[in-house]
Amino acid sequence: MLPSASPSYFRPWSSPSYPSRRLDRSHSLALSSTTAYLLLTVADTRCALAQAEIREILPLPHLHRPPASGPLLAGFLDLGGMPVAAIDLARLLGLRSKTPSPQDDDPYRHLILSAFSDTALLVDRVEDLLRVPADAIRPVSSAHTLNGCVVAEIAWDDALIPVLAMAQVLTAEETSRVAALAGLEAERLAALAI
Repeated sequence: MLPSASPSYFRPWSSPSYPSRRLDRSHSLALSSTTAYLLLTVADTRCALAQAEIREILPLPHLHRPPASGPLLAGFLDLGGMPVAAIDLARLLGLRSKTPSPQDDDPYRHLILSAFSDTALLVDRVEDLLRVPADAIRPVSSAHTLNGCVVAEIAWDDALIPVLAMAQVLTAEETSRVAALAGLEAERLAALAI
């Protein structure tokens, strides 16, 4: 039997001291009768992302990690001369310690590139692509999640799987800081151009 009430996703992490943001949600997902979701694992927690929000899935490449980047930024991927910030989703959501762990060296982790920005999410594993009927998708109130990052939950295999919104994973302040670091990384790459 499935729980009837939505859990408070990532509630311990959603302190009032974190700034919220209002983004243009014009690219938010309109659910059809059947929608495709990428099923992934983040620190032993199953999550999903709408396929429409994903540009590409990559095996974990070598990332350049600036010294002052902090634990949430796994590093930058040089994608055709453009730096793409790789955010460690487990650490961002408070599901893994900010200190180094054995999972950091797992060569089978994946990067999920956003379809709407120059960021990627580092996850432990991409498991499957699910086609989910509309009656298995339950909306989640933005009041139950930090920054509205969980937009729905999928009833699947007697469990509820949270659906994350790529555009809502980072707050406005976090997005601004990552963009500033990406600008510095772009300058570094330009200085090395031949």
